[in-house]
Amino acid sequence: MTTAVKLKSFGEHLRTLREDAGLTLKHVSEQIGIDTSLLAKIERNERQPTKKIIKKISVFFKVEERELHIDYLSDVIAYKILDEEADLSILKVAEEKIKYLKNIKNEK
Repeated sequence: MTTAVKLKSFGEHLRTLREDAGLTLKHVSEQIGIDTSLLAKIERNERQPTKKIIKKISVFFKVEERELHIDYLSDVIAYKILDEEADLSILKVAEEKIKYLKNIKNEK
């Protein structure tokens, strides 16, 4: 995944995939089995996709599911930090907590 893609939101990435393929919202929504208005909202970052939708999108566009999942989760984290008006030091603390929680999970 290129840096430019990483900086796009999930919705922007999805719109780019769709437009680059020359497809309409209606066509893509029919192919992945969701409502056209829901797909449009996801592209505008007004709604978040489910894991099931992410999987369907990855299969349809033949992109790595992990790549789309990273886009999605990074959006969730970025929007949460913005909403809380927190600074980026939270990410360092979160990184340490992740390491701690992984160790606890692995000990079980």
